[in-house]
Amino acid sequence: MSGNKELTDIEHFKFFSNRECEYFPCHKTDDPNSFNCLFCFCPAYSLGRDCGGNFLYDNEDGIKDCRNCIIPHQPDSYGFMVEKAKIIVQKTKQK
Repeated sequence: MSGNKELTDIEHFKFFSNRECEYFPCHKTDDPNSFNCLFCFCPAYSLGRDCGGNFLYDNEDGIKDCRNCIIPHQPDSYGFMVEKAKIIVQKTKQK
């Protein structure tokens, strides 16, 4: 990326809606016009209980169930998702 702008300061790529996707919308929503597909796969998923979302764990298999979480798909969640991605990067750095 050119220039000195931080990713959180740039506005035009923070929202993307793919209405042609076979799964659109992949979560229940009252406002499909504001459904953001940019984080189709939630970067915070791998943070487990520390993701900050509305999830449950399947008691039988221990699988995280995020069907009730719409945080990655809200139009104003870009900064939140970038911060979660930064945490993942820090956790995966070699020491």
